[in-house]
Amino acid sequence: MYETIRVRVGDRTLCCLDFGGAGVPVLALHGTFGRGSVFARAARDLAGRARIVAPDQRGHGLSDRAADYGRDGFVEDAAHLLRELGLAPAVVLGHSLGGITAYQLAARHPKLVRALVVEDVGPVMREPEIARPVLDVRGWPATGRTREELARRVEEAGAPDSAYFLHSAVQDGDRWRLLFDWDDMTAVQEGGTGDWWADWLGSTCPALVLHGGRSPLLPAWLAREMTERRPRTRLVTFPSAGHWVHDDAPEDFARAVADFLDAPG
Repeated sequence: MYETIRVRVGDRTLCCLDFGGAGVPVLALHGTFGRGSVFARAARDLAGRARIVAPDQRGHGLSDRAADYGRDGFVEDAAHLLRELGLAPAVVLGHSLGGITAYQLAARHPKLVRALVVEDVGPVMREPEIARPVLDVRGWPATGRTREELARRVEEAGAPDSAYFLHSAVQDGDRWRLLFDWDDMTAVQEGGTGDWWADWLGSTCPALVLHGGRSPLLPAWLAREMTERRPRTRLVTFPSAGHWVHDDAPEDFARAVADFLDAPG
């Protein structure tokens, strides 16, 4: 169970899921195409150890769209949520694009972040280090007569994992539709491309890097380098997992996060 919280940020509203309970406050930031509910399983598995608050970030889920999808906007949204909800200093967990936001938040607002959990993203998101860092989804199908038809249409368009996209599918009358806009999602990805080494190395709090061994977005060499270059950082690799570690290896994911919360270093 969770409580839905709506927080005003300027002229926009962000929707957050607060899974409640005791434990360390954890702000959980999803990746592109996701929404806060992707962390529901993790919240259950970490009950008693973590109070997970998972927003739908700008342009995603039930949160409002924005005029800008650059890095600064995502970081400042997260900082505003931590202050407004009284969570700081919190552990900030981020998957993919949310992981970039997490470590940029720690670098720019160090008093808000006590520790980082970065799931399957590195300090570089560009070619040639990362093959195909932006999936051009402009014009992809957004509706279907059934959820299954929508999933099939998205897969036929080229989705690597329709289940992740379908977290954002809702029934609307006699059709199913996606909550996000495909053009927005291309802009979100483009805003996340770049060399972010300065941000990754710009904080000193403890950090945990979770690496999917079969992921195309965080090569093993980069996962090793990012943990070797940053003090107080540990690496856990999940050999059989892809980019969505929390879905591919949920029990191991929760165990690694719980161990880190118990002794972040």
